[in-house]
Amino acid sequence: MIILGRIVAPFGVKGWVKVHPFGDDPLSWRDMPEWWLADSAEARESAWQAVKLAGFKEHGAGFVAAFEGFADRNAAEALQGRYIAAPREALPSTGDNEYYWGDLVGLTVVNQAGETLGTVEALMSTGAHDVLQIRDGDDERLIPFVAAYVLDVDLTNRSIRVDWQKDW
Repeated sequence: MIILGRIVAPFGVKGWVKVHPFGDDPLSWRDMPEWWLADSAEARESAWQAVKLAGFKEHGAGFVAAFEGFADRNAAEALQGRYIAAPREALPSTGDNEYYWGDLVGLTVVNQAGETLGTVEALMSTGAHDVLQIRDGDDERLIPFVAAYVLDVDLTNRSIRVDWQKDW
């Protein structure tokens, strides 16, 4: 499953929920007739619950969604905190040099000197750009996901090559 976002709160009284997307172009998710929800991003595939999408739209600076079978605020409150995901084959294809965050998590990060900096644990959006959260044991590195620092993403070999020193 590719993690797409998270339900952050109920919205209104008719079962709608506020959605925090992880990544760009969440409106393309409207084309998926089903979304999958689970309590944890690391949930086993069998723990994901498929729900039929009844509506998804922009609302102010955010997004709201509705699902069939969740018709009131109480039902929406029960969804709060759940993660949203989809199987890779259900997602729209990406363009050149575009990646789903879920494709990047778990990749090994190596600098130009061949030193392993760690593994991508997560990504975060800062508004200006996305940032890779790299974990190497107890050490954490934050590397901006921009062309100046990220030189190559190799999904086949599960690695990212960066212009970043180990002692930064």
